[in-house]
Amino acid sequence: MAMFSKDAPARAESRNPNAPVEAVLSIIAAGMKVTGDIDTSGVIKVDGEINGSITGARQVLLGRGGVVRGNVAGGEIVIGGTVEGAVAAVERLELQSTAAVKGDIDTRSIVVIEGARINGLVRMSEASAPRQEPLRLARG
Repeated sequence: MAMFSKDAPARAESRNPNAPVEAVLSIIAAGMKVTGDIDTSGVIKVDGEINGSITGARQVLLGRGGVVRGNVAGGEIVIGGTVEGAVAAVERLELQSTAAVKGDIDTRSIVVIEGARINGLVRMSEASAPRQEPLRLARG
């Protein structure tokens, strides 16, 4: 059977419209500039530049050379580049050693690698970590 055969059923027709759609990967490559907001339910990898906000993403991956001049909101966010705006990670935020965030951060869980820079407030949701007793220093 040929790849473009008339006998092959159309994929769009055989797909159940109520079935969940797999997360799609979108890439903003190095050297590419996007002006405007991006709304996606999938995964977005940014190595270029975005002048606008990213919302709704399941996962945002911002590479070392990536720049976002706008807010970033998603389920899991990994930043290796620069964000000039607020960051809201529903589940987890990772700031790699090359990351720079110039804005407030809201997240449930955060990992900050030595060298990352934050210029803003960091707020963590109540469910972010188990409550711990204050650290008591031994005197002696």
